[in-house]
Amino acid sequence: MKDLKFNRHRRLRQSENLRAMVRENFLRTDDLIYPLFVVEGDNVKNPVASMPGVYQISLDYLKEELDELNRLGIYSIILFGVPAEKDALGKSAYDANGIVQQAARLVKEYYPEMVVVADTCLCQYTDHGHCGIVEGGKILNDPTLDLLAKTAVSQAEAGADIIAPSNMMDGFVAAIRKGLDEAGFIDVPIMSYAVKFSSSFYGPFRDAAHSSPQFGDRRTYQMDPANRKEALREAQSDMEEGADFLIVKPALSYLDIIRDVKNEFNAPVVAYNVSGEYSMIKAAAANGWVDEKAMVMEKLTSMKRAGADLIITYAAKDAAAWIKGE
Repeated sequence: MKDLKFNRHRRLRQSENLRAMVRENFLRTDDLIYPLFVVEGDNVKNPVASMPGVYQISLDYLKEELDELNRLGIYSIILFGVPAEKDALGKSAYDANGIVQQAARLVKEYYPEMVVVADTCLCQYTDHGHCGIVEGGKILNDPTLDLLAKTAVSQAEAGADIIAPSNMMDGFVAAIRKGLDEAGFIDVPIMSYAVKFSSSFYGPFRDAAHSSPQFGDRRTYQMDPANRKEALREAQSDMEEGADFLIVKPALSYLDIIRDVKNEFNAPVVAYNVSGEYSMIKAAAANGWVDEKAMVMEKLTSMKRAGADLIITYAAKDAAAWIKGE
């Protein structure tokens, strides 16, 4: 044995402080973006049954939610609206007094420095649940772009700092960039859902946002989970059209895509840790099968290691509390 030569990697693992000294990736509260589901009405705080700890809240509960986020050091949110009324064109998505627009104005009133990301889509607002105009059972790409641009401009007018279009229509970044620029919002960035797979992990979100399609599915405009090169083509198009951030959604089953996008493009990459990923751990923890804190922190750190600069996650409050040692 005395002549045997090999590397002793364990030398750097002998204590917690030594392990911390050589740790390569860190999760910070600044990395986290917390999703908020805002609904019309008063005194509404509806628990989302499939997402423990997540609620639909009316605007009178918004200050309470923001106070907690601010205390935890979470300074970025993404707003999803759940309107009282829906129609074929999703008109409340671009109404100046739509629920997201009202929420954005209130956030800026309560916490002017809070970064407000506005989800820009039509599916929550249409009676058919699809992300665009429907005619004869087909989702029309180009006519939808005008409505998405109108929605983005109305959100920017309400105070949104970042526009996050999630619809997956071809050309949506170009249309929104043009609309924002023409309306004078040249400094409002676009956080594009550049790589959005047609995933089975979205189920709980659709409960929260009331956005399930009333017919068919979204596979004609969301990506096939089997494809990798297509993800880079999608991201390339969005960069060329003016995207400032690139979202990969979902995150956990697509860490390879996050790394590909990070390697290929010089833009901040955002991992969307989606509802199904969140709810699986919550359910397992509730049954005593897993250590929730350890699993959540490992999962989020894996997204940073894969290349994510930011993470949209429903676990943001839990993670922030753990980071702070609470």
